[in-house]
Amino acid sequence: MKKYNFNTIPELLYHNKWLKKANEVENKLLNIRNQICQSFQKLEDEFSANRKLQTKKFKKKIWKRNKKINEFGGGVSSVLKGNLFEKVGVNISTVSGIFPNDYKRQIRGADDDPRFFATGISVVAHMRSPFIPAAHYNSRFIITKDAWFGGGCDLTPTFYENVIKKKFHTLLKDFCKQYDQNFYQNYSKWCSEYFFLKHRNEERGIGGIFYDYLDANIKKNLNFTMETGTFFLKTYYDFITKYQNKNWDLHHREKLFKKRSRYVEFNLLYDKGTTFGLKTNGNVDAILMSMPPIASWN
Repeated sequence: MKKYNFNTIPELLYHNKWLKKANEVENKLLNIRNQICQSFQKLEDEFSANRKLQTKKFKKKIWKRNKKINEFGGGVSSVLKGNLFEKVGVNISTVSGIFPNDYKRQIRGADDDPRFFATGISVVAHMRSPFIPAAHYNSRFIITKDAWFGGGCDLTPTFYENVIKKKFHTLLKDFCKQYDQNFYQNYSKWCSEYFFLKHRNEERGIGGIFYDYLDANIKKNLNFTMETGTFFLKTYYDFITKYQNKNWDLHHREKLFKKRSRYVEFNLLYDKGTTFGLKTNGNVDAILMSMPPIASWN
């Protein structure tokens, strides 16, 4: 924990139990990041090679917080702009600091003591093919006076919505019941309610799972949070390989661009992760990597 100032980290992290857990989670998330980047790069390489296109690679950007104002830690933003993945970002970060007064009351356990620790991974993929859904996944571990896990994954298809939704949710239900019989019902409902554009009265996509404040004292919750990343990678990998060879034209792309506009609207107006990052002086490029390269409004 040399990268943190013990005057600005939550009191829980003074205890060896939580120090070990924080390091364990950070290492597990790093492993998930590596698996996702390697698998996505493999898909990109094979797709480009089969079409004799120039191969594009992930580009990494390391960022650090400003220690001069009691902000510690940082992260790595990995972005691939390729022939299959029009834009995919894989962010990982571990940070600590003090919540500003106008935001601390919105975070559990931070009202009286605004010190925080947070480590997490976030993935957003926008595909060049309109037939492959956009995808989002994140896992996070936050400590204030309390400690919890949060995360989830969801898809936003432009075409084949009903087919993809049925398959995706069947797989999600089977995955969740390995940990708790109520996880799927509760977290899929939470996802539908969370990723909802009130001003348009519609969901951003076809849902998935979303959860927060999952007790970090319980080992099962740690396993569920980490395995969500494994589930996301395998499931999304299969959707990509299924639809990547389907031909598309400008008409299909125009519909994709309109769908992406809803993605932009949600992330800028409602997304808690975006707000958290900006309120804690996070890296702006990493926070906004979820934005698609092209979107359109009528």
